[in-house]
Amino acid sequence: MASAPEPKAKRMIRYEKDTGSRIATISFDRPEYLNAPTIAARRRYADLLHRASVDDDVKVVVIRGAGDDLGAGADLEEFMRAKDSDDPRELLAEFRLGAGDVSYPPKGSFRHGASVGQWYANPNSGIRGLQDFKKISILEVKGYCYGWHFYQAADADLVIASDDALFGHPSFRYYGWGPRMWWWAQTMGIRKFQEMVFTGRAFTAAEMYECNFLNSVVPRARLEAEVAKYALACARNRPTDTVFMQKTFFEIMKQFQGEYMGSLLSGFFESTGGLVRADGAFGLDEALQRGLGDAVKANDDQFPPEWRLSKKARRTGRKAKR
Repeated sequence: MASAPEPKAKRMIRYEKDTGSRIATISFDRPEYLNAPTIAARRRYADLLHRASVDDDVKVVVIRGAGDDLGAGADLEEFMRAKDSDDPRELLAEFRLGAGDVSYPPKGSFRHGASVGQWYANPNSGIRGLQDFKKISILEVKGYCYGWHFYQAADADLVIASDDALFGHPSFRYYGWGPRMWWWAQTMGIRKFQEMVFTGRAFTAAEMYECNFLNSVVPRARLEAEVAKYALACARNRPTDTVFMQKTFFEIMKQFQGEYMGSLLSGFFESTGGLVRADGAFGLDEALQRGLGDAVKANDDQFPPEWRLSKKARRTGRKAKR
């Protein structure tokens, strides 16, 4: 079962490399689902980063999304279906395992959820792969940079955004924890990240630039040219051996700041989410019973217009304030 989705995954995650410039491109290509990667697509993404990290024909990797957005997170419906399924193959696929001799921890055990939370700290999961990448990574952000795609923004070396980009994670609205919270706090600054967590709102590109989270913000029409400028400069600068040394230096610095420890710690806290007592706040499980789309809209309507996720609602709110 784990190998069946691979042809679809190749269409969702496209890879190209230019041996002349030594710039490779990974494109999330599922715009009809806001570029949400499936489990198989995330595995492919992790594999492509691993290959590019070793490939001597590659020095810089540019990561971008097809359509209007970089992406609005992983395929939540697939994840929830796997999480609630009685078929162990559904969750084993997440771990690159097929059914057979492996038994997934049963429902009701701590490991049933905790295994996934800790897995997201592993580069092979397709969540944290850019942390171990020994070449230069540049993320091109437009529209939504949300959920799983927001992880990539924290982990990339350089992030170039269009001025209409929105950043955040659905966990802060619907669950409370994200597996990589420590590193967002490091890259955004704890004060502004606390605001994101406690209010649940998405931040604009201008706000993220003020946090020193972004390297450059330009109008959307100039985005690809801006990314190309950075990519070519990086590709033409010091030798790839020097880049490897530089990346090792930054990796040591990140680990001194607790990047991996923080991944494990926040994954542990997320694993205990089922113990949270409902006190009238938004409940993800209850909301999903009436449909994911309706649940997201109902939750979004509770926020001030300028803090909503819906682009249409945000525009309406701005016009009303004028």
